[in-house]
Amino acid sequence: MPDPFAHFATWFTEAEASEPNDPNAMTVATSTATGVPSARTVLLKDYDSRGFVFYTNKQSRKGSELIANRHAALLFYWKTLHRQVRVEGVAEDVTEAEADAYFSSRARVSRLGAWASQQSRPLPDRAELERRVAEVDARYPGEEIPRPPYWSGFRVIPDRIEFWQDMPYRLHDRTIYTCTDGGWVTSKLYP
Repeated sequence: MPDPFAHFATWFTEAEASEPNDPNAMTVATSTATGVPSARTVLLKDYDSRGFVFYTNKQSRKGSELIANRHAALLFYWKTLHRQVRVEGVAEDVTEAEADAYFSSRARVSRLGAWASQQSRPLPDRAELERRVAEVDARYPGEEIPRPPYWSGFRVIPDRIEFWQDMPYRLHDRTIYTCTDGGWVTSKLYP
């Protein structure tokens, strides 16, 4: 039976060895409840046979959109390898334990920033953000900084994964995995 996660693991390992910056960067596309799309680049923080995980302020634009419309698409593009992976599926919340564990692994300033930043909302000037970080720093002077209740992660559970490999003369190789009741089905697409 085909396994898109094993395929992804092979390509991701190759990307980690060849990409000069952020091989785990991925574009996350979401849309509002009425279908207005938006996209941004975030970092993949975990993946396994359940799906692909990233973390964010759930009150941000992407967080709000994923709460209103759980459908999402991810795009990994590894320029040095001439490859991309497209993932389509439904986002679910990670567990509280997963969110806590990842949050505690972040740099202290990043944890302070999660409290200080009102992500995706208007910011009057940079000094306001710095003031808010200083306030949170004073509130939590040690290493123990609790995870904000609005900060967590999403796991995109794929129902479709496409692996695209650049080939000469634009005769690209495209392999698609589609999730069915019986597991994953693989097929090819024209370039």
